[in-house]
Amino acid sequence: MFQAIKRMFDRGSDGRPQAAIPPGERVYAVGDIHGRLDLFEALVAAIEADDATSGPANTTVILLGDLVDRGPDSAGVIALARSWQSKRAVRILGGNHEEMFLRSFNDIETFRHFLRHGGRETVLSFGVDRDQFLPASLEEAQALMVEAVPAEDIAYLESFENMITLGDYLFVHAGIDPRVPIAEQRTKDLRWIREPFLSHADSHGAVVVHGHTISEMPEDCGNRIGIDTGAFMSGRLTALVLEGTSRRYIEAVETEAGSISTAPLAA
Repeated sequence: MFQAIKRMFDRGSDGRPQAAIPPGERVYAVGDIHGRLDLFEALVAAIEADDATSGPANTTVILLGDLVDRGPDSAGVIALARSWQSKRAVRILGGNHEEMFLRSFNDIETFRHFLRHGGRETVLSFGVDRDQFLPASLEEAQALMVEAVPAEDIAYLESFENMITLGDYLFVHAGIDPRVPIAEQRTKDLRWIREPFLSHADSHGAVVVHGHTISEMPEDCGNRIGIDTGAFMSGRLTALVLEGTSRRYIEAVETEAGSISTAPLAA
């Protein structure tokens, strides 16, 4: 059903020193999964195969947040992320959808907003009966969610990080406020910001790797790299691979043919 595609992109010189990951390190940053367990499973397998054939390294996987909502199996994505984390170094950022999900347990208006932005699929993925959930009042639906979601999953989502720095790269979910020093960034901006971050052309110091804002292809703007390729609607989940000064991409792509294959793809 899926095609894991490895894509290599040549970078042009902009006159600035190239950003780098420290020697001996390799990083795989994965964009917004949004409940697409099928794509996530394919990308995990592709990353494991790529890492095994790329030579020895101290490898870190970073999930950029928004594991939940919109797609059909958020509960399965959470379970796979936890399982993968038990086997290798996987660090996870909290996204705005994790924030909404967590706040929904205690705030009825946040729960209402959550349901409008893919939360219904998230709740159902935890085994809530659809025929009981869909006609329920808002308060009844919230109670069904509270009963169904395990406390350990809530604690797991609460443990997600806000930002990660490795070498010359800063990893966040949404972006940063370019007017504010990195150490003073607000959690709200790290999880929700679009402007003025997206249109900011000057250096942020570190190259910011982020998800949150969907683009058809990965966006390498020099000062930032966006890798949310809209998995829940496009059927494409993207990982950025960083090693030394090199940048390349691996994607899990849903195809109509129903096959799984790997192949290099020119830019």
